[in-house]
Amino acid sequence: MGEAVKSADRVLRILELLTDHPEGLTLTEIRVHLDLPKSSTHSLLATMTSRGFLSQDPRTRGYRVGIRLWQAGQSYLAVSDLERLALPYMETLRDLLNETVQLAILDGTENVYVAKVDSDQQLRLESRVGARLPAYATGVGKALLSGLSDAGLRERFQDVTFTRFTPQTIGSYEVLAKEIETVRATGHATDNSEYTPGVFCVAAPIRGAQGEVRAAISVSVPDVRKSPAFIERITAAVLEQAAAVSLRLGFSPGT
Repeated sequence: MGEAVKSADRVLRILELLTDHPEGLTLTEIRVHLDLPKSSTHSLLATMTSRGFLSQDPRTRGYRVGIRLWQAGQSYLAVSDLERLALPYMETLRDLLNETVQLAILDGTENVYVAKVDSDQQLRLESRVGARLPAYATGVGKALLSGLSDAGLRERFQDVTFTRFTPQTIGSYEVLAKEIETVRATGHATDNSEYTPGVFCVAAPIRGAQGEVRAAISVSVPDVRKSPAFIERITAAVLEQAAAVSLRLGFSPGT
């Protein structure tokens, strides 16, 4: 096991141990429980404390889990709650269109799929919950990016290499910025075989109570079932269901 992996394993073991001991444990107690060397344990605890993942009681010198671990847990709960809230609307889209419906959130420059509802079509999108894709190359990713300011978008992508997955993939920041302007104006994004050849996608942002983009919902259809009339129908349905989820999250149009 490499040193980096060994250190990561020790960090996780420490967090697991302190989760089971909310009253806190001293350096010596942690060492005894986990059979760790004193010097490296002290360094790990100091780093974890400085980053907010642990806190130390100045009186007892005991370590407890810190605020950053709580924040990480709250982020997980927020995504889980969002998934449960959005699921009925995703199922409505699936029932209306009989196509694959996905829910994603933004993480840096990538969209992460957190929920999916499959159609019963033999030919359908093969994807999985938990997958990460470059946001500039997907409809749902562009819908998520539309919630950023121009400065925020530029900051995230200033050092990004725009890999071309298909001939249609966006290849530069300048093109992406213009595309995001269009998404903001229309309220929805599209992906015309930009990541997966032969797949067309329509996506729309889901907004929270303050108007912030919390997630995005998308419908994907193979080119063989794509037509102007069907794309118009998909777009209207996606916008309607995204708006319905946003209302459930407390968003008020016009705010």
